[in-house]
Amino acid sequence: MTSSPEHTTGPIARQTPVRSTYRLQLRPDALTFADARGIAEYLQQLGISHLYLSPILTAARGSTHGYDVTDPTTVAKALGGPTGLKALADEVRSRGMGLIVDLVPNHVGVADPRQNAWWWDVLRNGKDSQYAHWFDLDFSPANGAGGRIALPVLANENDPAALTVDRSGPEPMLALRDMRFPIAPGTDGENALRIHDKQHYRLVNWKSGLCGYRRYFTVGGLAAVRQEETAVFEATHRELAAWCEHDLIDGVRIDHPDGLADPAEYLERLRKLIGPGRLLLIEKVLSDQEPLDATLPIDGSTGYDALADIGGVLIDPDGEKQLTELSRQFIGHGSDRAWFDEQRHRIKRAVAETMLVPEIRRLVGAIKSDARAGSFDTMALTNAVIEVLSFMPVARTDYAPLAGVVRAVVAEVARRNGELTPPLQVLSTALAVNGEAAVRFHQVGAAMSAKAVEDTMFYRAARLVSLQEMGADPTRWGRSLVEFHLANAERAARWPATMSTLSTHDTKRGEDVRARIGMLSQVPDIWARAVTTWNEMVPGPDGATTLFLLQNIFGVWPADGRPAAAVPGFRERIHVFAEKAVREAGTQSSWEEPDLEFENKVHRWIDAVIDGPVGAELGEFVTDLATHAWSDALAQKLLQLCGPGIPDIYQGTELWEDALVDPDNRRPVDFTHRTLLLQSLTGTPDLDPSGAVKMWIVAYALWLRRERPDCFVGGTYTPLFAGGEQAAHLVSFARGRAGETPEVIVAATRHSIRLDEEGGWADTVLDLPQGHWTDRLTGHTFSGRARLEKLFARLPVALLVR
Repeated sequence: MTSSPEHTTGPIARQTPVRSTYRLQLRPDALTFADARGIAEYLQQLGISHLYLSPILTAARGSTHGYDVTDPTTVAKALGGPTGLKALADEVRSRGMGLIVDLVPNHVGVADPRQNAWWWDVLRNGKDSQYAHWFDLDFSPANGAGGRIALPVLANENDPAALTVDRSGPEPMLALRDMRFPIAPGTDGENALRIHDKQHYRLVNWKSGLCGYRRYFTVGGLAAVRQEETAVFEATHRELAAWCEHDLIDGVRIDHPDGLADPAEYLERLRKLIGPGRLLLIEKVLSDQEPLDATLPIDGSTGYDALADIGGVLIDPDGEKQLTELSRQFIGHGSDRAWFDEQRHRIKRAVAETMLVPEIRRLVGAIKSDARAGSFDTMALTNAVIEVLSFMPVARTDYAPLAGVVRAVVAEVARRNGELTPPLQVLSTALAVNGEAAVRFHQVGAAMSAKAVEDTMFYRAARLVSLQEMGADPTRWGRSLVEFHLANAERAARWPATMSTLSTHDTKRGEDVRARIGMLSQVPDIWARAVTTWNEMVPGPDGATTLFLLQNIFGVWPADGRPAAAVPGFRERIHVFAEKAVREAGTQSSWEEPDLEFENKVHRWIDAVIDGPVGAELGEFVTDLATHAWSDALAQKLLQLCGPGIPDIYQGTELWEDALVDPDNRRPVDFTHRTLLLQSLTGTPDLDPSGAVKMWIVAYALWLRRERPDCFVGGTYTPLFAGGEQAAHLVSFARGRAGETPEVIVAATRHSIRLDEEGGWADTVLDLPQGHWTDRLTGHTFSGRARLEKLFARLPVALLVR
C-alpha cells in the first residue's frame, strides 16, 4: 500500500489483504446485513476478497442509498444494527474475506428534522444549541432571513398561512403538511404564524435564493457538517473507531472529501484513526490530466480515472469525424472541445447565479472580511469571484499538485477583462490570508464543478454519450494504446492499491451499456443513417433530446430478440430516465421549472419508438451487433480485473447489466439466479444473452488474483504489442511479481467490427515471453509466437498463465 507509517499512530489491523471488492448497495427493503451474510458464500465462490458496503450508519427512514445519514453515531437498525454488522463481519472473516465500509463525513440528512437530533436541537435553540458550531450555519444579520436560519422548504409564498401547531406528541411542533419543526422554549402560543416569527429559523421558498446552512451541492435535505471541529470528528467517527478497535473492517471509502474545509488535514486524522494497515480510498473525480495528490495518506481513489482509460482504449478514433457531424446536424454543434469549454464556463456561471446563490453570498462576505474590504462594491466582487470559479479546470485547487492553478486562472481572467482587476485584487488578498474565504472558495468551486459538468453538461451533449461519464472528458475521443499503457504503468507504480471500477452507484450508465454505446464509434456511418431515418419516421421532441435518448435506448435495448415492450419494467425505466435527463439538461425543462408540455412530448415519442417500426429496426440493429458489444464488454472487464489496482465489481455486474443512471442502477439484484448459474458452469460458455461468459471471466480472473496476489497489487506491469497487419486491434499486457519475469498475460480484442470488415486477424501474432502459457478461460496452451486468430478462436479475450 502507498500509506506510510509516519501518517499513523493507531494499531496495525489484522488485515485480510484486499485483492478485489464487491460493492453492495444495502437497503432495508432489499439487502440488509443478514441478506449480505446469505450471499457471502456465493461471493467467496466467485473469488471476491472483500464486501464493499454502502453507508451503514443510521439514515433517513426509507432511504435506499444511505447517504442521508441522520445519526452518525449508530449503525442502522433497519439494516440489522451493530449485532447484524458483527455477524456479517464474522461470516466473511470465517471465509477468509473482509469488509470495506463507505463513510459520509461531509453532510447529514436533515430533510425531516425530527430524525436528526443534532439538527432538531439547532433549530430549537439557535446559537445557544450545543450543536450550533457543528454545522456551517449563517446567522449573519445580512443573511436575508433577519439573522435566522433560512430553511428553503416552502413550495410557494402562501405556505406559511397553512402553518399549524401539532400538539399530539410530547412537545408542540410547527406543522406544514407532513413537515414538523421544533418550537423554542417560551415561544409557544395560539397563532402558528406568530410562533414561527419567534423561532431561530425561518421557513422560506426554495426558489428564494436563501439558505441558512451550507448544503451538499444544492440539496437542501443534506446539511454540511464541520469536520474541522474536533468534537464533530470524534462524534461522527466514533463508530468507525469501534469497528477498527474490534477489527470488523479492513478499509474505508470516503464520500466526497472535496466538500470538507481541509481534505488533506481530515485524511491525516482519519489515517491515524484507522491505522496504517487498512485501505483508505477517496471518492475523487479527477479532471482530465489532473493527478491524484500523492502527499495524501491514502491508497488511491475509487477508480473513475481507470474507468476512463479502460473505456477509452476501446473507442475507435475513426468514428469521431462522422459522429461530430451527426451532432452538428441534430444539435447545431459538435459537442467537441470548443463547445465544452464554452459551455463549462457558461453553465458554471449560471449555477453560481441561481442554484448556489446562498453559498456565493457567504463566500463574497468572507472575502470582504478576510481582505478587510467591507466597503468594496459587492456586485463587482461577486462577478469577479464567479468568473474565476467558472474558469477553474478542476473541482478544487488546494491539493499539492495543483499549486499555481488559482494564480494562473486569476491572471487569465484579468487579461480577458481589465475591469475586473480591482475586485480580483480583493479576492487575491483574501485568499492569501488562507482563512474562511479560502475554505469557502474551494468548497463552492467543487459544488459548481459537479453541478455544471456531471449534472448538466453531460446531459446536453450527444456526440457519443458513453464518453459523458464520471471522471471522463468527453472532448478526449478515447485513448491510444500507448496512452492506455502509460496510464496503467503509472497507476501500477504510484497507486498499486487504488481502486479500479467500471460501474458504481453514481455512474451515468452501467459498464455494458457504456460498452455498447461506445461501439457506435466503430459504425458511425450506419448509426448516422439509422438515426436520421428514425427521426424522419418518428420525429423526436428536439434534436438534442432525440440524439441523446436514442443512444441510451440503444444501450439498454434487449439483445435476446424480445420486443422491448415485452420486457418487464423496460418502458417505465426509459420514461423515468428521460424525465431526469431533460430536467438535468435544463434547456427544455428543469427541476425548478418543469415544462410538462415538452416532457409529455418526450414521453409520447418514447412510446412511439418502443411500439412502432423504429423499435423493430432498433432491435434488429442491437441483435446484429450484439456479439461485438459483448466483445467490448468482456474486454473492458478483463482489462479492469487484471489491471493495476484493486478491481471493484458493482453488485450484479458479473452478468450482463443494463443500468442507466440512479435510481436505475440501484435496483435489487437477483443473487439466487447468480448463485445457481455460477454452480452450473462447467465449461467455457458461449457469447450469448445469458451473460454466463462474463461470469466465467470474472470468476477466473478473481481466482487468479487470489492464487497469485503478488502479481497484481504491487506487481509489475509490462505493455505487450502485437506484430502484423492488425496489431492495433490487440490490447495486451503482462503482470508479474516485482523483480521477476511475468506470470500472467491479458489479451483483449478492440474495434472488433472493423477487424471483421478487414478480414480478421490474418498474420497478426503476439510474441509470448519464454515458457508455456495456458489460457485459463479456454484451456488452450500457447508458447513462442501465438497467432491471434488461434488465441481468440473461442473468445475475444484471453487470460494466459505461465
